[in-house]
Amino acid sequence: QAIAPAEYAQALKRLHDGMRQINVPAPHFTDRVAEAQRLVDNPMYTPELPDAERELLSNTLQRMLRTIIARSAGEQLLHGEPHPGNLLRTRDGLLFIDWETCCRGPVEFDIVHAPEAVRAHYPNADQELLRQCHILMLAMIITWRWERNDQLPNGRQLGKEWLHQMRKALERDTQIQQK
Repeated sequence: QAIAPAEYAQALKRLHDGMRQINVPAPHFTDRVAEAQRLVDNPMYTPELPDAERELLSNTLQRMLRTIIARSAGEQLLHGEPHPGNLLRTRDGLLFIDWETCCRGPVEFDIVHAPEAVRAHYPNADQELLRQCHILMLAMIITWRWERNDQLPNGRQLGKEWLHQMRKALERDTQIQQK
């Protein structure tokens, strides 16, 4: 059964509210960005990534990270990748699984891993920060799809599709910044 965007957003908000109370050591979201930067900057790890895309991804990772750090007001413990593949419906409600990417950062970094329709239902999210986190998230997952050892079925094709999405998002972001 499909999960409605409002229900998904409500579950994610409850998760964030609960995680805000937890104080445990966790990597910072910037560590994950640094790992993507390391991959994109080293052709040994991403040998099939074309030079133009390598430069675009590298610049995007750096620029979005700087922008997000400058804009972000609050940080907390996050799931790290609360995408639909990590959300199960149980008798007791929705349950997030796969905690290996748990990190600290702005909630907007988590929200952008959910389907786009969910974002409109998440209360009080910073819309500009969501836009920037979305672009950053795309740059990261595109990089991982070009990694030499990536094992995701159709990963390279997904990387190409997401690259197209990222270019469109960057164009929209530029237009918004110019207003």
